[in-house]
Amino acid sequence: MPRKEAGTMNGDALCFFDGKPEELALYEALEARIFSEIENVRLKVSKSQISFYSRRLFACVSFLRARRKAELPAHYIVLTLGLDRPLDTPRAAVVTEPYPNRWTHHFVLSRKEEIDDELMGWVKQAAVFAAVK
Repeated sequence: MPRKEAGTMNGDALCFFDGKPEELALYEALEARIFSEIENVRLKVSKSQISFYSRRLFACVSFLRARRKAELPAHYIVLTLGLDRPLDTPRAAVVTEPYPNRWTHHFVLSRKEEIDDELMGWVKQAAVFAAVK
């Protein structure tokens, strides 16, 4: 899996957002914070998502329909995190327990301001959880 250097946009990631400049801007803001705040991050781009790895997968970005279409903003990305507990926050659009003690959280992001310290705290927790599980 090729390592992406901080501050350089991966060509595959650019293709992932082809025709979606608003979503690309959101992703770039999120990616910049992840690369600046978490060490040894690698990217993997597939057709359906962009995955962030440190030791293991800890976050991914997609266009998952995490809410009913009528409830979704016109332009958004979905950040998915795995944690050892459910978060009690209205910011999570969907929270599920796919298997015991692993909780998947989907966050619908439509504004750069949503990529704040609280969200990044959860991203960091997901990276730690993935590293030790």
